[in-house]
Amino acid sequence: MRIGELSARTGVSRRSLRYYEDQGLLVSSRSASGQRHYDDGHVRRVRLIQAFLAAGVSSSSIAAMVPCMAEPSREKAQKALEVMNHERARLSFAMDSLTAARSALDHLIENNQKYLRESEEVES
Repeated sequence: MRIGELSARTGVSRRSLRYYEDQGLLVSSRSASGQRHYDDGHVRRVRLIQAFLAAGVSSSSIAAMVPCMAEPSREKAQKALEVMNHERARLSFAMDSLTAARSALDHLIENNQKYLRESEEVES
């Protein structure tokens, strides 16, 4: 498939797909005329890249993990594992922080609702 179809299937702009290639996150084959060509594996890769980016993983961290996914070797796997472990710890911390913030917000909501109920009773 060409870049337009990959864009349509993933919801990612052509510009972003070109950026992913520039960063080494995605590798396409080229036709004789230089057009990029992709397969279904690229759809999965773009979705994975999007998930990582949405989680706050930098493109440089993703690029450090790609060689292990694309062309595994013991050395690449060891280097990628360091990045993966770092990103996992960072994501776990972020998730714990978000959970704590949500709990605090839940508490504030309960207090606000209690106040509103009590103020309605006083007015009645």
